Amino acid sequence: MAITKVTLDNFSDEVSRGDKPVLIDFSAEWCMPCKMLAPELEAFADDSQMVKVCGIDVDESPDLAAMYGIISVPTLILTKGGKEVDRRVGGCEKKDIEEFCAKNI
Repeated sequence: MAITKVTLDNFSDEVSRGDKPVLIDFSAEWCMPCKMLAPELEAFADDSQMVKVCGIDVDESPDLAAMYGIISVPTLILTKGGKEVDRRVGGCEKKDIEEFCAKNI
């Protein structure tokens, strides 16, 4: 499954109303750790059946970044029913993303 790009326009449909947990990647084009995380997150999204993976660019959607209190990128937030369950700040590998999601589902 690919990473779904989320903006304020489609946030409710993609994140809040989903029937499965959603992993949100808050990132920015200029962020080198975000670029390093991207292939790991894509590999996780391709293999994962347990969560939907969404991406939010903090520069394109500052309102969503503010809503979640994002002060550093990359930040991964796992949500269930639109509510935050846990968050992880900084880069990581695919196995770390799998463990992060598994412990919170």
